[in-house]
Amino acid sequence: MQHDEVIWQVIRHKHCSFMAKLETGIFCRNPYNVTGVCNRSSCPLANSRYATIRDHDGVFYLYMKTIERAHMPNKLWERVKLPRNYEKALEIIDKHLTYWPKLLVHKTKQRLTKMTQMRIRMRKLALKTREKIMTTPRKERKREARREQKAEQAAVLDKSIEKELLERLKRGVYPGEIVNIIPVAKYNEILDKEAIAEEEDEDEEEHEIEYVEGYEELEEEDDMEDFGGLAIENAGAADDDDEVDSDDEETVVIHRKRNKKESGLGSRKHGRDEPSVKAKKKAKVLVEVEHEDGGERQTAVQ
Repeated sequence: MQHDEVIWQVIRHKHCSFMAKLETGIFCRNPYNVTGVCNRSSCPLANSRYATIRDHDGVFYLYMKTIERAHMPNKLWERVKLPRNYEKALEIIDKHLTYWPKLLVHKTKQRLTKMTQMRIRMRKLALKTREKIMTTPRKERKREARREQKAEQAAVLDKSIEKELLERLKRGVYPGEIVNIIPVAKYNEILDKEAIAEEEDEDEEEHEIEYVEGYEELEEEDDMEDFGGLAIENAGAADDDDEVDSDDEETVVIHRKRNKKESGLGSRKHGRDEPSVKAKKKAKVLVEVEHEDGGERQTAVQ
């Protein structure tokens, strides 16, 4: 019913849909091929007794085909699930392929080894973070660029409007209550920022140093005392014009000079006791006035 040699001659020399001829060789696209090479020993169609390894979602299965099931296409292949442990998988292969050709058993184990190595590499690559290169259509790029440009223009416009409204509020363009043009929370936030900026400016300003003359008050007091003494002297001289003669006036002037000198010495001693106070005394000038009619003299201190 089935002759392997006839099948191989037809497949090899006439036509096979799984055959792929490349510069490096002739390969087979059949998923059941144990080596992937198109030759007599590896062809799954031209061998009635055949075994291979297949992968289903990370799980390896051992597939076996015998001549006894050739008449049942729905039960042509028998499969056995292999464990993830490599050594145990080899033991199961040896168990199920005990009396099979040694070359086929060896090729099956080689396929299991290669697939195990491939699974290990896939896990390592999955754990690594790698850059994913994605292409974007030209229309999408243009659309995103237009949207970005419009968003920037809108943002600039909003900022300019906000700035203009704040300047108008500061100038008092809106009398009375604040017009609800911008959100109240935003307005309060801006006012808080301005207050904080003013406080920082005040803190940063350096305090100016001023120099003040510290003895002005003392000089004024001395001047007032001198004017007071002069007024008293003038009043006394006016009252005693008719009674006191010229000699008596001279003696009075001398006594007053002595009293002033003593008062000056006392003030100087007081100034020495307090080194922070240095009062400046003005020079006293004695002026004598003689009248021709009565021969009277008046004295004044300047």
